Amino acid sequence: MTTETAAFPPIQRPFLFVALALAAGLFVQLSTSGAELPALFAVGIAMGISLYHAAFGFTGAYRRLFTEKDISGITAQLVMLATAMLLFAPVLAEGRVFGHGVSGAIAPVSVSMAFGAFIFGIGMQLGGGCGSGTLFTAGSGNSRMVLVLVFFCIGGLWGSLDQEWWTKLPSIGSISFGEKFGWGPAMAMQLAALGLIYLGLRKLGCENKRSLWWDSRFSWKTLLRGPWPLFLSAGLLALFNWLTLLIAGHAWSITWAFTLWAGKAAVAMGWDLSSTWFWSGGFAGRALNRSILLDITSVMNIGIMFGAFIAATLAGKIAPGTRIPLPSLLAAVFGGLLLGYGARLAYGCNIGAFFSGVASTSLHGWVWIVFALAGNYLGVRLRPLFKL
Repeated sequence: MTTETAAFPPIQRPFLFVALALAAGLFVQLSTSGAELPALFAVGIAMGISLYHAAFGFTGAYRRLFTEKDISGITAQLVMLATAMLLFAPVLAEGRVFGHGVSGAIAPVSVSMAFGAFIFGIGMQLGGGCGSGTLFTAGSGNSRMVLVLVFFCIGGLWGSLDQEWWTKLPSIGSISFGEKFGWGPAMAMQLAALGLIYLGLRKLGCENKRSLWWDSRFSWKTLLRGPWPLFLSAGLLALFNWLTLLIAGHAWSITWAFTLWAGKAAVAMGWDLSSTWFWSGGFAGRALNRSILLDITSVMNIGIMFGAFIAATLAGKIAPGTRIPLPSLLAAVFGGLLLGYGARLAYGCNIGAFFSGVASTSLHGWVWIVFALAGNYLGVRLRPLFKL
């Protein structure tokens, strides 16, 4: 056996062919409603491949920061944020592209948002993933993360039922630095903040302990089958978020779809949600009465899962297991509920609130990460209780 053969397990062709056939069929189905949804489905697939091949997760990056002072994942996130900000700014400043309006991920800064981000951070470490991390690991066949995803959805529905109460807590409203100070000054201010964060972490003794770019083992087969360097995925995810903004008219988000999926399941089981504050009308009420294949976030999430599955088959790593130790199972359930409930209160997760929020120069994106990191720190301390 050659070294290259040993490094690359066989491609799992039966799984790959089934995934490609199903994805192609869904692409054709989505095409019946126009060009937007199939284009976003394709972007989602590309996101899933990028997330999987670089194991680009937020949860592990924060855990390594706290336990090992390894900021490799954080450095990649800073690059991703800076790239996305520079791509977003001209589009958001113009306000229109390709004949339709565009809007950034701008949300209120409130007590409920901060609390939601905090418990979301705890859920990240107990569940073992964030919004994007749960999607790509569940999509690649991790049975425990499928369980986390189920309870993520349930937690989102639970949060939607309580959201009217939470919205009455103190809030300073939505603040966009780009709109308040101008896009040039806002970009300079945020880029400086990213640079100061990196320098501050290095001053505290943190280091990049993993490779951020291609090493000497790069080959075209590596490009197809992984692993990818963190910087490559960071740049691609910024690009794909920008493409989402151009095509959909809004930035990338994930967790709204989880709440919707749980809501539709509840209705299918006979639960009348139309009398609740969150579901009584508007966007949520309309989405509840339509197919999820007409919901942009749902279509992109499905694409991410397809992309992760395809990437895992190319890497030869689809091997789902069914045995989950009880402590880990409990952590998956509890963590999933915290993720879903927290995301509902915090106007999104690490993608919709943090990544897209900061790229849109929204103050809530910066506040979100402060409270989410505090939750992650507590979550790391709780992990041993569940033998994680």
